[in-house]
Amino acid sequence: MNVRNCRKCGAIFNYVMGPIMCPACRDALEAKFKEVKKYIQDNPGVGIQQTSRECEVEVSQIQQWIREERLEFASDSMVMLNCESCGQPIRSGRFCESCKNSLANGLRQSIAKPEAPKVEKKDPRDAAKMRFLG
Repeated sequence: MNVRNCRKCGAIFNYVMGPIMCPACRDALEAKFKEVKKYIQDNPGVGIQQTSRECEVEVSQIQQWIREERLEFASDSMVMLNCESCGQPIRSGRFCESCKNSLANGLRQSIAKPEAPKVEKKDPRDAAKMRFLG
C-alpha cells in the first residue's frame, strides 16, 4: 500500500497514480474544471486572467489544463503557447504536430521488433552422407 499526504489538504490517502491528491480534492478540482469550461463556452474570447478571477481558479491551474490539452486558445486568439521543442506557436499542449510526430516516430523506431535472423535450411539428405576426416 502506498500511503501519501494530499498536496492540497494534507489528508492521508492510498495513492494509486496521477497527481498526489486525495479523491475529495481530485473531485473538487474536476468540478472546478467543468465550471471553467462552461464559463469559457458561455463567454467566447475571455482571457485567462478574467477566467481566473470569475471562477476563482489559479492562473497556473488554467495553464496546466491548457498544457494537458483539456483547454485550448481560440483560433483567433492573440495569445499562444510555444512548442517546447521548436518554439512554434501552438494553441494547447506542449508540442506542435510536427514535433509530436517526430517524437512518436522516434519511439516507434526505438521499440521496433528486431528482424529474426535468417536460418539456412539444410537438406535432410546431407545428414546421411559420409565424410572423410583428416
